[in-house]
Amino acid sequence: MVTSTHEASHRLFPEHPEALAPVFEALGLPPPSKENFDELSPDATEIRPLERRVDTVLRFAPDMGEHFLLAVESQTKKDPDKARSWSYYVAYLCAKYDLPVVLVAVCRDRATAKWAMGPFECAVASWPTQTTRPIVLGPQTVPEVTDEATVARRPALAVLSAIVHSESRRAPAILEAVVRGLLSFEPDVTKYWFEMVEVGLESTPTRKHWRTLMQDVITHFPGHRTLFEEKYLEGMADGKAEGKAEGEARGEARGEAKGVLRVLEVRGLVITDAVRERIAACTDLTLLNDWLDRAGTVERAEDLFTPGTGATEPTNN
Repeated sequence: MVTSTHEASHRLFPEHPEALAPVFEALGLPPPSKENFDELSPDATEIRPLERRVDTVLRFAPDMGEHFLLAVESQTKKDPDKARSWSYYVAYLCAKYDLPVVLVAVCRDRATAKWAMGPFECAVASWPTQTTRPIVLGPQTVPEVTDEATVARRPALAVLSAIVHSESRRAPAILEAVVRGLLSFEPDVTKYWFEMVEVGLESTPTRKHWRTLMQDVITHFPGHRTLFEEKYLEGMADGKAEGKAEGEARGEARGEAKGVLRVLEVRGLVITDAVRERIAACTDLTLLNDWLDRAGTVERAEDLFTPGTGATEPTNN
């Protein structure tokens, strides 16, 4: 079962790749800048009956320097099967994009983090044909951020620190520093980071402490319905409602996209990676419904996107 903590542990990076600074330090590279990244499809499915997905795939493509991929996996426990999947992910992504791949594992507890470092070998006798060695972001490698000035300068790294150290004895000190540091931002930015931390801590024992700290910063007089408290709570409620609606729309779009792909597969049409990614990435329900209607009649999967063969993809003005 995919937990909110699992999701937050890897979804942090597409929006805030600067949190990958410890990875770049391990690689001997300068800290990354967000403009050098773009997110790729996490789909690593090749054989139809078996679906495989990497948690997050990012392409690092600076104007100068080596380009490579980062495959980010959130791991909450030891899993021999996942170790084999990781080897597959690396080989598949390297072949698909013709770029070297760095595998990053995000772990909260020390035992899992130590296991995730590998190396994981595909070997016969003493001959390893393939060796997989992830870079691990965990309690041993991510700094304990307890200085609010650091939180203000590097909020993404501070949030990662709060998540991966959530089971350590220093967790309360880290959370308190994160709260104080995040209050230096504008209210909307603070709220965003507060929610990111809370989602990341959802299945951890420190979530209760975090919620107590959040309540303390809402108002010095909780429960008295002051104007400040009411506005804060109204904003939180509106944000949750908008997030729920947006999540439902994304879920419906994913379902429609899977339906389109399924019809094309049942008909035996060839589906290239480009076609699969374009369909899977589409969030326009009207367009997806049109593709679903025409998926049963097109001669090639690519004809779904061809002007003149039915409704076409709308253009942005």
